[in-house]
This record gives sequence, C-alpha cells and structure tokens, in this order.
Amino acid sequence: MALVALAVWVDDGRPVLFRQSRVGYRRRPFSILKFRSMRDGRVTRIGRLLRATGLDEIPQFINILRGDMSAVGPRPLTDADVQRHGWGGPDFDSRWETRPGLTGLAQIVGAQSADETLELDRGYTAGWNPILDCQLIALSFAVNAFGKSAVQRFLQQSRFFVRKEPSTTKGTKHTKRNPTGVRGI
Repeated sequence: MALVALAVWVDDGRPVLFRQSRVGYRRRPFSILKFRSMRDGRVTRIGRLLRATGLDEIPQFINILRGDMSAVGPRPLTDADVQRHGWGGPDFDSRWETRPGLTGLAQIVGAQSADETLELDRGYTAGWNPILDCQLIALSFAVNAFGKSAVQRFLQQSRFFVRKEPSTTKGTKHTKRNPTGVRGI
C-alpha cells in the first residue's frame, strides 16, 4: 500500500485516497476507500495502471477490517446506481443481505447488464459457500496477474461459468442446486 500511495503522490500529488459513499449491508451507507486514479475528470497516468491491475482497490482492505465489506460479495453501489437500476424497493432486499465485496461473481465473469449483475448477485448470495469464495479470490488474483479479458476468456473456454441463456420459458441452465452458474459447485 505504501508503494502505491507513494506512486500516486509522486505522479499526481495529494490526496492519495478517494472516498465515496456506497450502499452496504442491509442498505447501510459507508465510505469506500480507493487509491485516487483521476484528476479533474481524467484518469491519471498512474491511475491507468492502478485500474488495469485492480491495485486502486487495495485500501478497501481497510473497509473489510472495519466490517463495512467482505473479501467476496456483490460490489457496493452508490445510491445513484441503486436508483438508476431501480433496485431500491423491497423486491431487491436479498441483494443487501450479504456484505458487499472487494471482488464478486458478477465482476469476475463480466456481467453485461444490470439485470445480469442482479441475477449473479442473487445467485451468489443464495448459493454461497466457502469453496466458491476461494475460487473467486483465486480468479481475482488471476485478473491482477493476467488481466480481466484473459481470465474471462479462460472462464468461457473452460466452461467454468455458464451464462443463462435468454429465454421466455421458465427452463434455464441455472438450477436451484447451482444458482451461481459456476460449474462444479
């Protein structure tokens, strides 16, 4: 953390950290921490590297230690995101029944829409188990080492994750035994 903080400070000065209000467990607001990667609406030189590697999110370990977040879970959203997606009502309570995570299923597999994100978040919450968390943490390290697109290609080729096919019928590839869409769990 000290090296990244120094790099941000040398590249673009202070402040080194960025704080933003997010909606957390049981819809309680909290202040998320990140290394600052932007200035005046533009991504900085060091910010590009931090975002590409995920290193900008290291300060969120402080949020985990505080109990605001978990290592794995649905991403914490801003209140504006919750309103924009229409996830404010009681029909969406299940998404808020787990602590938000530094990494999560929807982020790793690259959810392509708010609906898919919500489905993956609900599936993660309903099908949570420690093995799934370990797999998602390992995949997160792989994203840091090889890049998100390489990991997502691996997931597609290995059929580790099976996307739900759009359908107007009730039959889908997701089952109650495996609501996450992750094979082998």
